[in-house]
Amino acid sequence: MTNGPLSRHPPSFYLENSMKIFGLPVPFSGEKKSLSTLPYSSTYRDYWPILQEPYTGAWQRHLEVHTDTLQAYHADFACKTLIARDIAKLRVKLVEQDDNGIWSETTNPAYSPVLRQPNSFQTRNQFWESWVLSKLSRGNAYILKVRDSRNVVTDLYVLDPCRVQPLVADDGSIFYRLSIDNISGIQNEITVPAREIIHDRSNCLFHPLMGTPAVFASGLASMLGLNAQKASAILYQNNSTPGGLLMAPGNLNLEEKQRIKDEWEARFSRINLGRVAVLEGGMTYQKMPLTAVETQLIEQLKWSAEVVCSVYHVPPWKVGVDPLPTHINIQALNIEYYSQALQSPIEEMEECLDAGLGIGWSVGLGTEFDTENLMRMDTATLVTTIKDSVGAGVMAPNEARAKFDLKPVAGGDAPYMQQQNYSLEALAKRDAQADPFAPATPAALPSAAAPAAADPQIGESGAKDLSLLTHKFTEALRAA
Repeated sequence: MTNGPLSRHPPSFYLENSMKIFGLPVPFSGEKKSLSTLPYSSTYRDYWPILQEPYTGAWQRHLEVHTDTLQAYHADFACKTLIARDIAKLRVKLVEQDDNGIWSETTNPAYSPVLRQPNSFQTRNQFWESWVLSKLSRGNAYILKVRDSRNVVTDLYVLDPCRVQPLVADDGSIFYRLSIDNISGIQNEITVPAREIIHDRSNCLFHPLMGTPAVFASGLASMLGLNAQKASAILYQNNSTPGGLLMAPGNLNLEEKQRIKDEWEARFSRINLGRVAVLEGGMTYQKMPLTAVETQLIEQLKWSAEVVCSVYHVPPWKVGVDPLPTHINIQALNIEYYSQALQSPIEEMEECLDAGLGIGWSVGLGTEFDTENLMRMDTATLVTTIKDSVGAGVMAPNEARAKFDLKPVAGGDAPYMQQQNYSLEALAKRDAQADPFAPATPAALPSAAAPAAADPQIGESGAKDLSLLTHKFTEALRAA
């Protein structure tokens, strides 16, 4: 079988063959087990995305709001796309644990290809963005795994959550009913076991297998914002004029009132705004002013947008609702944003990937999103931080150069420390002495050598003078 993405068979081919390898019929029926659907909340159904009661009593008036309508609100759209794009731009690394418990990046022919290109029609960024958007929009992300003859996952497909339904058998085993999805290669409705699906879910309020989207909590705020914008659009379409009253002396019957109203709207509204009206018979026109509360459009929009941001745990300044804080630096702001909005979904995706690919702590392999680009500091702070790390012996010079995309240099692979720094082992030996702070006793110098025999060329007196000089030098050294 060739490895090129364009030459791969559709996912249904691998599903059928993999099930036959495991001895399971197609479509899979749970080996004739009784499968039941999940109970769902009357307020939200994942496979039928409707808010059936946006406020108390709405269902009695048949006022249902589609989640797609609520997601059109600018704050909701901005929060979802911001989180999805920030996660999608992170590179996913395959890491391996060594004997010291340190995880470092590695490659493996069984797992690295699918992490670089999950399927044939999506890039890495597009795939992760689809994953996150599905989870944020519907509360659930269903990823179909496609295997080859080695039982290795070669492709991953993000399924439409409205076309997937979890099922539970009598013995508690989990299955998923997949409807037709041509882009993912599912040409017939099939039921697959849980091992063929990566199910990433959030906010499981009603059932462990059913996630709840953020719009469940932000729906009313989004409705308020959308209605305020619609009302504002209609108002400005009418030349910012809210309307008025036509008053006539005497009494008019209903037919005359309706005729006058229709003629006035036809002649002096919408495209006929600004035309001169000539009133007869004592009729007068009185403009209806807006109250102070009705004119607080900006405040209402800001409040609703802040509520939506709080549901997604996104700082309002990230989506333009509030101005950028100036009392702290950008690095601290990004760390706050990461810890509130990104860290939890990133770690959940890593755990789902490890389980879906059959790796993890037990085999010493795992997946990890590279958050270094996300937490990138300004140039001055980055240089200072790396300089301190190299000076403290935490990083080697070549490791520091790699942060700036610079090539390694000779002798830069080992961390360096200053000469006057002592190891902890040397300090422990010093402290083990009776008096660690006593001055060190100099080592005994060797005794003076016996006078050498007189050299005939120097003479006896010269030999005596040399012996005396040597003795004095030795005594001087001992006195020092």
